[in-house]
Amino acid sequence: MPPANRKKQGKVCRDCHRVVEGESCVICGTANLSEDWSGYLVVIDPANSEVAKRMNIKLPGRYALKVR
Repeated sequence: MPPANRKKQGKVCRDCHRVVEGESCVICGTANLSEDWSGYLVVIDPANSEVAKRMNIKLPGRYALKVR
């Protein structure tokens, strides 16, 4: 049985890649958002996460890996 079509969760900030709800990013304050993104990353402890360091993520939260 094929997987159900799932709608992506919200929009993503093109600047910091944070998954946001609403019309602006709560982290950087920009309204430069995209609905075209892929990859989903949940950062719990950015200080001890190698992925968070490579993506320059300083705060815990939900992020997209690629934003178009």
